[in-house]
Amino acid sequence: MTFVQIIEYETNRPDELDALFDEWATATEGKRTVSHETHARDRENPDHFVDIIEFPSYEAAMRNNELAETRHIAAEIQARCTNGPRFLNLDVMRDESM
Repeated sequence: MTFVQIIEYETNRPDELDALFDEWATATEGKRTVSHETHARDRENPDHFVDIIEFPSYEAAMRNNELAETRHIAAEIQARCTNGPRFLNLDVMRDESM
């Protein structure tokens, strides 16, 4: 079953977070278990962001979260947030193209 993690946060340093995401992607090449990631910015509040991250399973997500590179970047990201991050862990019940 596909698993989705939603990360919601606010920052006034989005360029720094983009650089951290790039650093994480490079550092975890061949190790990460993420199958798809969507990074979105709130049109009504430009400091509010939502990341939607897909994994093949909950277990794969937990393996990804345990990577040293993930833990390091997560701490760096949290230090740059003005609010959050807040995590939602979701089992996908339906997934349909419309």
